[in-house]
Amino acid sequence: MPSQSATPPARERLLAAAAELFYERGIAATGVDAVLARAGVSPSTLYAHFPGKDALVAAYLEERHRAWVETWDEVLAGLTDPVERLLSVFDAVALYRAREGNRRGCAFLAAATELPVGHPGQRWLEADSRVLADRLRGLAVAAGLDDADEVAAGLLLLYDGALAREARNATTADLARGNPLDQARSLAASFLAVRIPERH
Repeated sequence: MPSQSATPPARERLLAAAAELFYERGIAATGVDAVLARAGVSPSTLYAHFPGKDALVAAYLEERHRAWVETWDEVLAGLTDPVERLLSVFDAVALYRAREGNRRGCAFLAAATELPVGHPGQRWLEADSRVLADRLRGLAVAAGLDDADEVAAGLLLLYDGALAREARNATTADLARGNPLDQARSLAASFLAVRIPERH
């Protein structure tokens, strides 16, 4: 009978190592050798699962996207109030951060500054942007807002700003004041309060 401490399959170890290193150090700054060393696998094992580093980067972003959407789904499932559902994007990312232990901002925003046009990881950056914009707009429509596009754009601006502020705080701790996600959520609540009729 296999022990519960059995080593995870090589592909899982590669993805876990890539996720840690790409997020901590950056994609361009992380070589394949560092991922191999962290995962404890040989080059041949890597290439048995991924054609190269670009494919590994894409798989890393795909996995993060899946986990992020699942977390947001989980938060939304417990909410019925239209305002709270619109604000759920901030609650979901806070929950995701707590589970993953991430404090360096958004991996997708970071990757967007590194990946060239045509990189296979770009499809997951686009998927992240699409799910944010489409879902926020859908929630705004469900809340009965006539200016759903404007509301979605405003919330997304606050969301992106909070994540960018997190990244800045990670490198300039002396400038950190409060929690950017909490601050953005508060601003978003005020933004929505003047657009959504009073709830009874």
